[in-house]
Amino acid sequence: MAVFTRPRQALVIASALALTFSATACSSSGSDTNSNADSPECAAYEAYQGSDGEKVSIYASIRDAEADILQDSWSQFEKCTGIEIDYEGSGEFEAQLQVRVDGGDAPDITFIPQPGLLARFAAAGKLKAASAETKTMAEKNFSPDWLKYSTVGGTFYGAPLGSNVKSFVWYSPKTFKEKGWQVPTTWADLLTLSEKIAASGEKPWCAGIESGDATGWPATDWIEDLMLRTVTPEVYDQWTTHGIAFNDPRVVSALGEAGKILKNPKYVNGGYGDVKSIAATSFQEAGLPILQGKCALHRQASFYANNWPAGTKVAEDGDVYAFYFPAVDPAKGKPVLGGGEFAVAFADRPEVQKVQTYLASAEYANGRAKLGNNVSANKGLDVNNVPNPIDKLSVEILQDPNTVFRFDGSDLMPAAVGAGTFWKGMIEWINGKDTAATLDQIESTWPK
Repeated sequence: MAVFTRPRQALVIASALALTFSATACSSSGSDTNSNADSPECAAYEAYQGSDGEKVSIYASIRDAEADILQDSWSQFEKCTGIEIDYEGSGEFEAQLQVRVDGGDAPDITFIPQPGLLARFAAAGKLKAASAETKTMAEKNFSPDWLKYSTVGGTFYGAPLGSNVKSFVWYSPKTFKEKGWQVPTTWADLLTLSEKIAASGEKPWCAGIESGDATGWPATDWIEDLMLRTVTPEVYDQWTTHGIAFNDPRVVSALGEAGKILKNPKYVNGGYGDVKSIAATSFQEAGLPILQGKCALHRQASFYANNWPAGTKVAEDGDVYAFYFPAVDPAKGKPVLGGGEFAVAFADRPEVQKVQTYLASAEYANGRAKLGNNVSANKGLDVNNVPNPIDKLSVEILQDPNTVFRFDGSDLMPAAVGAGTFWKGMIEWINGKDTAATLDQIESTWPK
C-alpha cells in the first residue's frame, strides 16, 4: 500500500521545518509583468515564464505540517513566474477526487499515489496527456521502471513526485554492536541471525499490521518484498496484473518465506505477545519495542522514521536505523519495493503544463529535498541536499544502478483485491489460516 494514502495520514510528524525560499524584489523589463522574473534567483525558471497572474489548483492527500513544507517547495517558482499555485490537502482525498471529477470540479493537478487509480481516470478519458516538455523532463530524470506506472495505453500522464522505499529492516545499532551481531546481506543471513537471537532467549522480531480500516496492509508488503526476492521482476508484474494466479506455486512459496518469520512463535512478537498479537498491534507502535530491548528487528518502510518518539536519534550511530531488506541472491540485483505519487493533470492550459514540467525537474527535487522529510527517485537529486539519514539512504538505494524497483503490489491490483481481500487475507493468515486456503480465497475474488 502506498504511504501517501492511509498509512501516511496516520504518521506522527516529529517536527516541521520552516525553511522558505527568499523573496526577491528586483524590477524587470520586457513583456512579462512579473517583477521578479529578471532577478538572479529566477534564472532557473526562465523556461516557465509567460503566465504571470494565472492560477493552478493542486489537490492531494498531503496535509498539515507536510503540506506547509510542500507549499514552501514551490514558493520560489511562484515568485519567479507569477503563477499562483492553490494547494488543497484532504484526508478524504481518494473518495473526494472521484466526486469532484464526476461533478465537473476536477483540480488542475493532483498527486495520485495509486497507479491503478491513475489508470482508471486515464481510461475514462479524464486525464490530460503530459506535454512534450513534461515528458522530456521526466525521461531525463526518472528511470523507465518509474515512468511505466504513469503510462497508460502508450500515453504518458505525469512524472513521479515523492517516493518511499519499503524494503527496510529497522534495528538498534547500539544493540547490534553490544551483541556482536552483523547486518545481514542475504535472506539466508537474515534467517540465521533471527535464529541466533531466538536461541539466546530473545524474540528477534516485532511486527504489527493493525491500521484501522486498512488493517493488513503491512503484511502485504512482506509478501510483495519476498515475491521480488524469489521470482523475476517480470513474474512480479504478472502477479500484480493477474497474469499468474494469486494461488500460483510461486506466490505460495513467497508467503511461505514470510511465514518463516511472521508465523514462527520463536521469532515474534517481541514486546506484544504471540503470533496472533501481530494482527492487533498497530503498525505505528509495532517497532517501538526495539528501543526497550524487547525485539531486535522490524520490517517497515522509510517513512517509519517519523514514528519514533521525539528525541530518538535516527542514524547509523544512533538509537535506531535501518538496513536494506536483503535479497535472496544479491548477484541478481537489488530488488526494491516502494511507493510514490504521480503529478497528473485534468487540465492542459499552458500554466498547468508549466507547473507539471517544473515538478518533474531536478531543480524542484533539490529544492524540496532541502526542506526535509522527503524522498525522490529523481536522478538529478543531489543526495547531499537530503538532510535526514534514512531519506538519504533511500535516495542512494533508488539511484543505485543495480536497483530493480517495483511499485507496491496491492496499489497496482484492482481495489477489491489490493485494498480488500488481500488485506483481509493477511489478517486471517496471521490468525491461523493456512497458506493454501488464504491464497485460494484471494484468487477467487479477482474480478473476472
